[in-house]
Amino acid sequence: MSKPNFDAMTKAELCAYVIAHQDDQEAFYALVDRLTAKPPSGTYPASMTPEEIHKAILDIIQQKQRCLRRAAPTQDSEKTA
Repeated sequence: MSKPNFDAMTKAELCAYVIAHQDDQEAFYALVDRLTAKPPSGTYPASMTPEEIHKAILDIIQQKQRCLRRAAPTQDSEKTA
């Protein structure tokens, strides 16, 4: 079986892969390297209203939740495994 190209994966794809393949240390280290190499900015322009900042934060949270939902095994697949 060929090894996946972690550099070609998006951050969300790599996150999903790591969750699905928790024993793959190389994938885990690739994700950690990617996350620490370019951490997300935690600042917002002064021109943004508190409501706009709140919406931006909620969008980020929802994006992370979608990533986790896609990566989480379904109950049906756990029963057949």
